[in-house]
Amino acid sequence: MTQEALDEGPLRRGSPLRTPGAAAWAGIIFSVLLTAALVLLRISVPAHPNEIGSWLSSPGKRAAVAVALNFIPFAGIAFLWFIGVVRDRIGDREDRFFASVFLGSGLLFVAMLFAGAAISGGAIAGASSALPDPGTLALTRDVTTNLLNVYAMRMAAVFTLTTVTIARRTQIVSRWLTLAGLACALVLLIGVGISLWAELVFPAWIMALSVDILVTGSSAERQPRG
Repeated sequence: MTQEALDEGPLRRGSPLRTPGAAAWAGIIFSVLLTAALVLLRISVPAHPNEIGSWLSSPGKRAAVAVALNFIPFAGIAFLWFIGVVRDRIGDREDRFFASVFLGSGLLFVAMLFAGAAISGGAIAGASSALPDPGTLALTRDVTTNLLNVYAMRMAAVFTLTTVTIARRTQIVSRWLTLAGLACALVLLIGVGISLWAELVFPAWIMALSVDILVTGSSAERQPRG
């Protein structure tokens, strides 16, 4: 046995860095946290611009928004782990072009998600002592809405399209997930402008993809090794 084989042996027998089945839980955690955060925000913050500051006077709604914003950092961390899961599953079949777009759109999505949450959190913190003027609240709302609904969700659509393209070429997921991913990307590109609830299709698709990776990984581990 050569020295090279001895060096590679421990990694092939079971490296802790290659655990797509277990790490797929990161996508599930991301989906649950982001869905909870978006639902809490939608039911607490009024959609009508004339009611822009009314929810700040309600302790219950302010607490719900604060909880939603606290979910965002953990959702972003889980999403970064999920990106690593998908890249690990692709392995040596990764295409440099699509891998760059896949990674870049994922990182931009997380960055905009964090930026929008930070701006909203700053508005709530500023309103703890006195209600800000309507102009400040309107600006905060517009910036947050544009970051989350216009830019972050478009990056989510690019991430979904790239993931679907990679999955179709490498056949790492079920075919129905690639078709569902195309529909999800279309909804994120067009449907978000019609209804803000359309954002929920992204974490729903990530949930389905994570479950598929988890089930497939568990099946592969149960197969006898030669």
